[in-house]
Amino acid sequence: MSTAASPAIQSMTGFARSQGANALAEWSWEVKSVNGKSLDARFRVPSGYESLEQSGRAALAARFKRGNFQLALTLRQQIEPEVHLNRAALDSVMALVGRLRQEGIEADPPRLDGLLQLRGVIETQERELAAEEFLALEAELLAALETALDELAEVRAAEGAKLLQLAEAQLAEIERLRSAASGMAATQPEALRARLRQQVEELLQSAASLDSDRLYQEAALLATKADIREELDRLAAHVEAARALLASGEAVGRKLDFLCQEFNREANTLCSKSQDVALTRLGLDLKSSIEQLREQVQNLE
Repeated sequence: MSTAASPAIQSMTGFARSQGANALAEWSWEVKSVNGKSLDARFRVPSGYESLEQSGRAALAARFKRGNFQLALTLRQQIEPEVHLNRAALDSVMALVGRLRQEGIEADPPRLDGLLQLRGVIETQERELAAEEFLALEAELLAALETALDELAEVRAAEGAKLLQLAEAQLAEIERLRSAASGMAATQPEALRARLRQQVEELLQSAASLDSDRLYQEAALLATKADIREELDRLAAHVEAARALLASGEAVGRKLDFLCQEFNREANTLCSKSQDVALTRLGLDLKSSIEQLREQVQNLE
């Protein structure tokens, strides 16, 4: 049994088939996988071959970490049936022929080929496999399953490579949007303070009874709340962490899915803090890119 998992990031979706035959039987394995939170498998095998499931589960675990798998074996035995002469049925036919002759009914003597064609004279019975034959067939069936699982791993790795490219493109877009937000004047503390100072002065001019010190304190508090530099720093850290996970070549789908939730949390905070239309639009674009990234990583193992 192969125990080496694919070093490449895999998708959780794929399909593979393996066929074979020998003097005893013909068979075909079909295996497919879809997204799943853990490793789950359902087997469909002919009666008497349930022992294949335990070995099949071990072969799955050696190659895959996550996914819902369906494995189906179609088997058609080719061994010749055993042929038996039903002597009692033959004796009954011959006794009937003798009675008819005694009654004066003339007929040609029955031919052997005609007798053997009578219903019930010849009986056929499916031959059961001997113990050594069954073990040999079981070994070939398991080898065929291993081949199908190897092919499935290749299919999932090829699909994973495509998802990897898409995820990297989304991360690049998230980084671009983060950099754009960082460079916007509306995100700079000096710009925030200047705008709030202007608003405070306008309020003081229109309402002389307002406490200027209290207004400046509130303005300072608003400026602090509107500062999104921490969110931008965390977004940069999340991008770096996501790229490291993708470069690891391991089963990181669940970790990336969780990281996307952290991405989204920072984007939501950025939008809620924004006091600038352009920054809000950029935040919404950021959320859209994060959602597209999440759709990709949810298909990764």
